Amino acid sequence: MTFAFHEKRGVLKVGLTGGIASGKSVVGEMFVRLGAQLILADEIAHDLMQPGQAVYGEVVGRFGSQILNPDGLINRPKLAEIAFGSGGRVKELNAIVHPAVIAYENGWMEEAGRKDARAVAIVEAALILEAGTAERFDRLIVVTCHPEQRVQRFAARMKISEEAARAEVARRMAAQLPDEEKVKRADFVIDNSGPLNATEAQVRRVFASLKAEAAYSG
Repeated sequence: MTFAFHEKRGVLKVGLTGGIASGKSVVGEMFVRLGAQLILADEIAHDLMQPGQAVYGEVVGRFGSQILNPDGLINRPKLAEIAFGSGGRVKELNAIVHPAVIAYENGWMEEAGRKDARAVAIVEAALILEAGTAERFDRLIVVTCHPEQRVQRFAARMKISEEAARAEVARRMAAQLPDEEKVKRADFVIDNSGPLNATEAQVRRVFASLKAEAAYSG
């Protein structure tokens, strides 16, 4: 894919997204090894939901003490069960967490640019398109894989049966756009259905394009 380079703008801001168990983290690690800077939305959300943080107070206030462990920490599987359950409260949770996470990500990207005007700063997040925040990125990368691979990978990661994984993947995918819709919005698509060396070859091609744009922008 060829892009027209416009005015110099400093750091190249890149969104990395994809459905559950598509392999976003594996792809992100490949970009880091090539020289990109990377931040994970899940880790930011985890940090912001620690006791003492404003997000923690809002989440507990809205979802109740039933989501807390005896030590006062939020039990994330329990919170996910309530949010993604039959009550359909995931939008309520996202309305609390997403603004704080997005503000942190934006600050991180700006700081990356101050340190290196030619940096490629990547934010890995599952719900970039669903949250309507794709426009803050210069480029969007979508990672895809075959549906059955999602189930197998999720089962292996969570150490559960494929039957249980299939149900959980279906439940979580219901809150995400289908791959077909994400691909339409992507600047780059990385198919992570094959062996890792095939995925890595795609990552190298994408990174070469991003680096060229970042060098021009800087």
